[in-house]
Amino acid sequence: MFELLNKQEISLLKEVLSRKNNIVICAHKSPDGDAIGSTLAWKNFLEQHGKQNVKVCYPDAAPDFLHWLPGFNDTLRYDKQAVLMKEAFNKSDLVFYLDFGQSSRTDEMQAILESCQAPIILIDHHLHPQGNYLIKASFTHLSSTSEIIFNLICQLGGYEAMTKACAECIYCGMMTDTGGFTYNSNRPEIFTIISMLLQKGIDKDEIYNKVFHNYSEQALRLRSHIILNKMNYIENLHASYFTVTKGDLQRFRFTKGDLEGVVNIPQLIKGLKISISLREDTEKSNLVLVSLRSSNGFHCQPMATKFFNGGGHADAAGGKLHCSIEEAEQITIKALLFYKDELQNP
Repeated sequence: MFELLNKQEISLLKEVLSRKNNIVICAHKSPDGDAIGSTLAWKNFLEQHGKQNVKVCYPDAAPDFLHWLPGFNDTLRYDKQAVLMKEAFNKSDLVFYLDFGQSSRTDEMQAILESCQAPIILIDHHLHPQGNYLIKASFTHLSSTSEIIFNLICQLGGYEAMTKACAECIYCGMMTDTGGFTYNSNRPEIFTIISMLLQKGIDKDEIYNKVFHNYSEQALRLRSHIILNKMNYIENLHASYFTVTKGDLQRFRFTKGDLEGVVNIPQLIKGLKISISLREDTEKSNLVLVSLRSSNGFHCQPMATKFFNGGGHADAAGGKLHCSIEEAEQITIKALLFYKDELQNP
């Protein structure tokens, strides 16, 4: 496997881990499979190596289809357990940021992170990390933060003792952040890692089914409604966007995770370059959550930054708009027209 950290960095990581005992691992708002998988895998590894006071903290809820992951029931949520989380950060002597490189991505948890006095280590694969870190394990060319975690465990000599539970979390994170290894996963090293995880006894087919074959009837009907009635296709721009209102969500009894990956569906259209999802937040007024996916030579990350107050990867990005869904739709049209020359090119 890759030696991601240089000798000085890996030596510092070993030294810090040997001295620190009250550890907090945190991830971004609306934690996805990679955020959940990487944080739980890292916690499992640290506990296997004698760390008994490791807390995993998320800003809010994770999709139901990830709750089966080993260790998930012991995690903390800021929106439900703010007092316990503040205590964990106040007592911490080491903090890990996993799968995000900007504290703003933790939403209301940001204030706790920025007031924490403990040293911070970043482990992430997103573009443009910000902040001061004791160690910055930022590798944007890798598929997922979970892939980074696997490599770091190997660098620390932890592969032989890796548990099946740890391997399951890593595989789930890598699988979900690559759409079941259908994008951003064309490197031979990824499949070497999968082979090594299989040697730990994981059942990759079972993991796939738990994540991707776990929707309710209403969730499937919501997805169908979006594609049939809400999707807009702009053929000459090779673009698609759709809106999802609170009314849509209420009609189909939406729960978190029901729309996971739905922004990818329009990419089945031949030649499509960008798909954009605009969804009203379920709790806050005039807040629209934006997801972007791109392909066929167009990269959506600059659009996410310029028009949607966001960022992410070259071909998978997100953002948010503080406006009505109607205004968000107009901003989306403006964004598509701004990039029309790139989108119209064959």
